[in-house]
Amino acid sequence: MGFATILVCIDGSESSFKAADLAIDVAKKHGAQLIAVNVIVSQVGYAYSSGMFGLSTPSAINELLDKSKQEAKPWFEHVEARASAEGVSLRTEMLASPTSVVPAIVDYAEKNKVDLIVTGTKGRSGFTKLLLGSVASGIVTYASCPIMVVK
Repeated sequence: MGFATILVCIDGSESSFKAADLAIDVAKKHGAQLIAVNVIVSQVGYAYSSGMFGLSTPSAINELLDKSKQEAKPWFEHVEARASAEGVSLRTEMLASPTSVVPAIVDYAEKNKVDLIVTGTKGRSGFTKLLLGSVASGIVTYASCPIMVVK
């Protein structure tokens, strides 16, 4: 089985960087395009409301996106440096979801015809006692392509 497009989930955790390293190795072996994604989860209209009706302003939305992009920038740079050193083509994407990371990743993978999703076992939530994090578990449950979970 060959992989033309591989997606890796990045959230700044050690687990996500291990997943990125393995995704880069697999992409190199298969000559695949690698896409690193980070998902912003926020109900901007409610969490970042201005006024009593829960209306969000464009500046509040832009502020949230800018803050999230700045936070993710060093994570993407870390993955870009390794991918570049290995000769792997990398694209980075910031995805936004009002509810959860899982549907954002699964939907993106389907729309972009991703052949393999690589994710870490646990993200930044800190639930280290879980065998498999909720995001990894959700991706394994709902994605239609093969999943590689990296410990």
